Amino acid sequence: MKSTLQPGVSRHEKIAVDRDRTISFLGEELRVYATPSMVADIEYTTLRLIAEHLEDGESSVGMHVAVDHLGATPLGENVDVVVTVTEVDGRKVSVDAEVRDALEVVGRGRHTRFIIDLVKQGERLRKKKSAIAAAPR
Repeated sequence: MKSTLQPGVSRHEKIAVDRDRTISFLGEELRVYATPSMVADIEYTTLRLIAEHLEDGESSVGMHVAVDHLGATPLGENVDVVVTVTEVDGRKVSVDAEVRDALEVVGRGRHTRFIIDLVKQGERLRKKKSAIAAAPR
């Protein structure tokens, strides 16, 4: 991880609330930005923010997400997702997130990610797959 990953660094992304990002269970007239889509948009915006400050062979994985979905954004509108690093504790990075549509804040949250070494993570995953395959069922 580079020394540039510090509290205060942030990223802004404008995201179109397309059909795939909306709920369907209330019918066509009430299609709005879905909470799982908001969570994913916060997570991927944070992933891209952190990636700007990593060395080759590093990435990050999610550890925790807490999001309050505060308002409805209709299909076809845009949201602005802003994530700001609040803490870097070793390889653990925490961000605050705010999601706004054209009128109001529609979401707030906190997301924590952990910086990983891709080679080491691959080794751990291979070992776990082997252990699972060998486990009695």
